[in-house]
Amino acid sequence: MSDDVRHFNSIKTRAVIKFFLILGKVPKEIHAILRETLREHAPSYATVERWVAQFKRGDLSTCDAPRPGRPKTVTNPD
Repeated sequence: MSDDVRHFNSIKTRAVIKFFLILGKVPKEIHAILRETLREHAPSYATVERWVAQFKRGDLSTCDAPRPGRPKTVTNPD
């Protein structure tokens, strides 16, 4: 598998989902295309459905919304 597919991040995936939605594809078709292209790196059908629903509601952003609260911290025993 090429490095391009492995580094196909969630923002790019959401943009592709949005593109296919604009072309008139339904979630089932979009998921099939992603599975064929990205194979095991493709998002689940539920994820595709969730993003399609979000885009249809008018939220066209492909980025994650900021989350409230303190960021996670990691401590190193050293």
